[in-house]
Amino acid sequence: MLFPHLLLFFLALFTTRVSPEYTRPNPRPLIFRQHNRSDSDPQQVHISLAGKDHMRISWITLDKKVQSKVEYGKSPGKYDATATGESINYHYFFYSSGEIHHVKIGPLEPSTSYYYRCGGHGPEFSFRTPPSAFPVEFAVAGDLGQTEWTESTLAHIGAKDYDVFLLPGDLSYADTQQPLWDSFGRLVQPYASTRPWMVTEGNHEIETFPIIYPHGFKAYNARWLMPYQESRSTSNLYYSSDVVGTHIIMLGSYTDFDSDSDQYKWLQADLASIDRTRTPWVFVLIHAPWYNSNLAHRGEGESMRKAMEQMLYDARVDVVFAGHVHAYERFTRVYDNKADQCGPVHVTIGDGGNREGLAMSFDNPSPSISLYREPSFGHGRLRVINSTHAHWTWHRNKETNSLHVGDEIWLESLASLALCKKTNSSTRSPKDEL
Repeated sequence: MLFPHLLLFFLALFTTRVSPEYTRPNPRPLIFRQHNRSDSDPQQVHISLAGKDHMRISWITLDKKVQSKVEYGKSPGKYDATATGESINYHYFFYSSGEIHHVKIGPLEPSTSYYYRCGGHGPEFSFRTPPSAFPVEFAVAGDLGQTEWTESTLAHIGAKDYDVFLLPGDLSYADTQQPLWDSFGRLVQPYASTRPWMVTEGNHEIETFPIIYPHGFKAYNARWLMPYQESRSTSNLYYSSDVVGTHIIMLGSYTDFDSDSDQYKWLQADLASIDRTRTPWVFVLIHAPWYNSNLAHRGEGESMRKAMEQMLYDARVDVVFAGHVHAYERFTRVYDNKADQCGPVHVTIGDGGNREGLAMSFDNPSPSISLYREPSFGHGRLRVINSTHAHWTWHRNKETNSLHVGDEIWLESLASLALCKKTNSSTRSPKDEL
């Protein structure tokens, strides 16, 4: 009787799993958040990592005379440090933004709560810095938008502690309607003001208009300033940052990425600078997935994959997170469309709660490299335990308890695997050595 049980176990482990009992939810209404405080009070407050031991505080005021100043300290109401920064504003057709403030503070101590006030006005906020040693935990969700499903996702994320939030593109779904950028900032403020949010752009951030706004990303670049200069990038659309022993690379799916591009050359230099003895984990975020068995957005990441996949493979990147497809899907370690023990695990997590609904249709049968897929709203958590092991879990929004796990996998750092230590730059795969 043991053999049938073992057979069922291995079938469950190695075949594509989709939860059969879950009724897929419909899209939910848009949420629009108003600002109900004075023009001098900060709104849309969010924080981001800004180089070693520093944090960037960003916020907006309707009063353009408010100083770009942050007072901060380790006790509520007691600010023993002050930093100043800069402010900008922008126009988009008939819309004029408020004053967008960016202030870099630090150096800061790890695993420490800081209390801060923006511009000398309004309420006090607080955040906790990431730790200086493992473990460290990331929350991951893409394609957020601002619907009731978004609100549900954020509530689930906030129900359990984490250190850094990672968002692989498609933030506000403003799509040129600039007041929706303001509403989105107010919606996420309770979360984005307490933990660093590291984001990259998606297609809904482009917002081009022929002749008048041909380059795009005007609102995104003004509002969501990321540490591109700190990581020697020339564009806010791609950058990197370090958290404990992890290196996080944010790539731009909607800016040039071929071998002659600035992004390609920057990525080469950034990957070459990583010391895997000190930084054993490398994670990459993109928007358009390179691997996708959903019928939605089929092949949209293929040209970027062909341009950059070899670099990520040679650098032994551990995981690639993507958005764009409004569903969850996890692939095995893969390279060049084949299972490969030394390739990254690819995870599509574009299921944050957008207004367009879920991508319901997958290939049938499933490709062998796709191990779990489900069209449900939710979020993921990546807990890096130590230099060799990490635990990935995915949580669907159906559950009132966000600790319920829909999918999970233990990961081993490729830097720790003898099989994947390259001795020859021309080596394509460990399979070739067998």
